[in-house]
This record gives sequence, structure tokens and C-alpha cells, in this order.
Amino acid sequence: MMVTIAEELLLLALSEDKGKPLVSTAQLDPALAGALLAELAVWDRVELSNKKVTVKDPSPVGDDELDAVLSRIVEQEKEKSPVWWVQKLQAGKPRRRLLSRLAASGVLSEERGKVLGVFPVTRWPEAHPGVEADVRERVSAVLAGAAPDTRTAVLISVANAASIVRKAFPGADKARVKEIAEGAWAADAVAKTIAAATAAAMTAVMAATVTTAAS
Repeated sequence: MMVTIAEELLLLALSEDKGKPLVSTAQLDPALAGALLAELAVWDRVELSNKKVTVKDPSPVGDDELDAVLSRIVEQEKEKSPVWWVQKLQAGKPRRRLLSRLAASGVLSEERGKVLGVFPVTRWPEAHPGVEADVRERVSAVLAGAAPDTRTAVLISVANAASIVRKAFPGADKARVKEIAEGAWAADAVAKTIAAATAAAMTAVMAATVTTAAS
């Protein structure tokens, strides 16, 4: 199965044993939106032009979620900034769709219950741990010094934006994480678009965190 960067991010954002989120939805949702946008850049479908997201190639990539995002960008009459798109995409609640998709494909299982016998809660424990194990192995190797491929660099960058790296990899060297997040691991035009998408996700995370703290 094709696993998107956003789905890999979700797997890292859940505890391995109980499937509980390691970060708040205010942190996770913008990062997922940023991951979707950045992956379209990896696929060479969108690029950054005059600080706006523009369509480079409207042809589908073959993934329902990514293709839906691409279609929305194509159909948008006026070009918008990465920050605008991250806010727009997270409002569409991709987290639930991606979790359900991972459950449908057998990677996660969906467990419904209640806290204190009253408040409904859903957990997403691993059903097929091999998928996340592969992701963790790839990320761990890069954090330990291996040269990252573009997808892994994007994953680490958006995970760092949502504070997932320090939760999922508590021993990770901060300088190495920063090096990856700020590095250019792709062709120049693609790298700029990825960096803009990641920065937009971080901006949205910070805004949501400030709003939550003030409420």
C-alpha cells in the first residue's frame, strides 16, 4: 500500500502500545496539512511562485487524499499562500480520514470506549506494527547521521513543527533535527516549496497553541 507522509506522521504521533496521541490536535492537525502540501511538492505537482502555491502539474498522483488536495488547489481561482492552504486543509479534518484509512488497510485498529464511563474516546493501537517500525527505522537512521531522502526529511521537518520528534524520539539530537529541518534535501524549487509548507504548518501550530493557552 502507498503510505503518505501525512500517514507516517500520524503513526509517529500515536503511542505504540495504546494508540493515544502524543501531542494535541492543535499541534497535529496543522502538521498533517503541511505534510499533504509538502508531499505534493515532492511529487512535483505544486510549487511556490511569488510566495503563493501554484499548480505545476495537475495530473493525479494516485492517492485519494493527495489528489483531493491537488484538485482543491487547481480549482481555487486565486493563488493562495502556504499558510492559507494549511489553515484551509486542516479545517477539512484530514486526520480522521487518514486514521480510518490506516485502520481499513490493517495498519491500525480502531477501539472505541469511554473515559469515566461517560466521555467517548477512540484509540488507534497498531494492528500491523511493521509499517510504523519501517518508518521509525528510517527516521532513526537519519537522526543518527544518515543522509535523508526527500520524503524522510519532510517527515522529520513537519514532525518537528508539531513537537512530535521530541516525543517519539526523546533521545534525538536537537542540533541534528534542526539541521534536517532547515536543510535543502531536494531540488531547489521543490525545497523552497517544502520549506514554505513546513513553515506554514509551524505558524499554524504556534497560533493554535497561543489561542489554546489564552482560552
